[in-house]
Amino acid sequence: MADLTPTPDRPGLHVSKPSPNAPATGSAVCHCGAKATATGDNEVRALVEGYTANHGSAHGRTGR
Repeated sequence: MADLTPTPDRPGLHVSKPSPNAPATGSAVCHCGAKATATGDNEVRALVEGYTANHGSAHGRTGR
């Protein structure tokens, strides 16, 4: 299986929850250079919400 972890060369958002009893993990890298990781369901939910609202396609490809 391919490594789906985002990198500066392949920005994006990756979330994993291998089982219902395991905590979720997430990582995000934006084309603007911002990056973050989170562990735990609530923390990963906040990471996704923040990335969606402020990074990725939210501010276009200009890096601003």
